[in-house]
Amino acid sequence: MTSQHIVVIEDERTIADTLIHVIEQAGFSVSWCATAQQGLAALHSQHTDLVLLDIGLPDGNGFELCKQIRSFSSVPIIFLSARNDEIDRVVGLEIGADDYVTKPFSPREVLARIKLRIAKVQPQPTPVGHVTEMGLHPQQYDFFVGTQALQLTALEYKLLNKLFSHPKHVFSREQLMQASDMANGTHYERNIDSHIKAVRQKLKAHDLADVIHTKRGFGYFYEPK
Repeated sequence: MTSQHIVVIEDERTIADTLIHVIEQAGFSVSWCATAQQGLAALHSQHTDLVLLDIGLPDGNGFELCKQIRSFSSVPIIFLSARNDEIDRVVGLEIGADDYVTKPFSPREVLARIKLRIAKVQPQPTPVGHVTEMGLHPQQYDFFVGTQALQLTALEYKLLNKLFSHPKHVFSREQLMQASDMANGTHYERNIDSHIKAVRQKLKAHDLADVIHTKRGFGYFYEPK
């Protein structure tokens, strides 16, 4: 069986070496990239199950690289950063990252987070009752309308999968936060609204925006056409 593959995009060799040792000991294969361009090339050229992404890279910003990755892939992304301000964590999660770890960190904690994120995106059964025009492709972590992918981020994919799996069931913002692995807390709840808006925009291109409804004062639900 082919081992799952991790791409480490980190310019500090000592940090990268420590991470690679722990990750390989756990049975994963690893590619190391010291720059944003190398990382982008690696993701385009090989299958990747998860990305460890440093924010401060010599040829670019990790936030911008994350946005580029999200334009073509829903692969789980864990940020590695010396920045521990709340605003940086929030920005990282809002642009599509799945987790955020601040330096200095324990390599074994990073490994535990890797295992958790990979486990959460394992292929799931196709939701019952989803619109006939749309199909779930678990291996690609995206929804397709015909042959066209919606190009969902990892968080958007989890949100849509939760809603489509339970037609007409109203989910609160807190429940959707839990389903999409967002940070908990009342100050994060409104972030769900912006992610739902983004999903609706992607569905709108296929005349499907009206399948996600708002239950004012409660949350959101999916109703097939």
